[in-house]
Amino acid sequence: MAWRILFNLLRWIFLAFGAGLIILGLNLAQLRLEILFLAAGILLISLGLIMVGWYLRPNRAQVNPVMQIESWDVVDDEQHNSNTDLIQWGDYFYLVHDVSPFHFANNNCQLELRRSQDGRTWETLAHFSSQGEDIRDPKLAVIHDQLYLYALVNRSFDPEPYTTVYTYSQDGGVTWSPLARLEPEGWLFWKPKTNDGLTWHVAAYWHEHGKSALFSSTDGVQWQFISMIYDLGHRNDETDIEFMPDGSILATARLEGDFREGGYGMFFGHPAGGTLIASALSPYTNFEPLTISLLTRLDGPALFSHSGRVFAVGRMQAELNQPFKRQGSIFARKRTAIFEVKTDRLVWLSDVPSAGDTAYAGVALHNDFLYFSYYTSSIRQDYPWIVGMFNPTAIRIARVALNRLVV
Repeated sequence: MAWRILFNLLRWIFLAFGAGLIILGLNLAQLRLEILFLAAGILLISLGLIMVGWYLRPNRAQVNPVMQIESWDVVDDEQHNSNTDLIQWGDYFYLVHDVSPFHFANNNCQLELRRSQDGRTWETLAHFSSQGEDIRDPKLAVIHDQLYLYALVNRSFDPEPYTTVYTYSQDGGVTWSPLARLEPEGWLFWKPKTNDGLTWHVAAYWHEHGKSALFSSTDGVQWQFISMIYDLGHRNDETDIEFMPDGSILATARLEGDFREGGYGMFFGHPAGGTLIASALSPYTNFEPLTISLLTRLDGPALFSHSGRVFAVGRMQAELNQPFKRQGSIFARKRTAIFEVKTDRLVWLSDVPSAGDTAYAGVALHNDFLYFSYYTSSIRQDYPWIVGMFNPTAIRIARVALNRLVV
């Protein structure tokens, strides 16, 4: 809370301090230092005006009217709610998300699990924490009629998860086993999926970045390495998969930049940032990189398929102009958006109401509708990512008819 208040006060401190320095400079002419005070004052006032502009500019998300997207709040409680996942199982939707004071690591962070029959009225089932460590990026899967929850644990302020933990429930999410480390340790698991109900596959990225891989399991606990998805020099993070009608796998991965070129642009982005698209035929022992899309860096990808085509919900960067808004910049405007994933490119379909710190969706297909969860800063303003990181965020559900995806 203190970090949030301090950061938000900067927009007024810059203005006030800058105005004070200009007045001081004008009154110190006899010391011949006025030019220094004037320059400092103008700089601080400029920073203040930028900050105020960030806070006040209206939202310009581009929601495609043809898709007729509905969306509504599930949680809006002045916390930084984030990193969602959603499934539909039996009579219920299950939704899990992070709860924390802000985007960065916090030992009080916890996961909250809810369920709903209609996607609008929710009951809270459980909370999860990791013994004083930060916990984030939860993923749900139903494996042999048991509900599994996977999550990443982290010890650094700027989140760098170091391994995956899991728990499971045998009674529909009411009671859970203790959190346990998943092996092989050091791999950060995304969302397990199956195309036959017998074997589950999951993409995972290495905690030191630089590579992602495919694992398989028949029980959700014992996972075996199958193949490397990507290890060609980029800082390689969140990776998701989806099965194609012919049994092959299509994968996307978040690429932040090239290690070999001296970094990945943590603050200002990186010109090599983008989205890997790769594929593998069964038995998935060899992934072929197909392309790197520069449309966006698809952070927090949630892939799904419909009518033989693959789609994704993830983070879209709304601007890529230089010098402060290269791909992945914390100063750029972000969106949650829907894409089609083709073998040679990403195709933007629509934003949803979103801004600031946003995306990390969960997807459920039910009764001819796509439902997906996501988080977002205030949808009335158009904060850059860094402002959203320090402010409260809401959990929302969006719904769109599946036939609207393929028009």
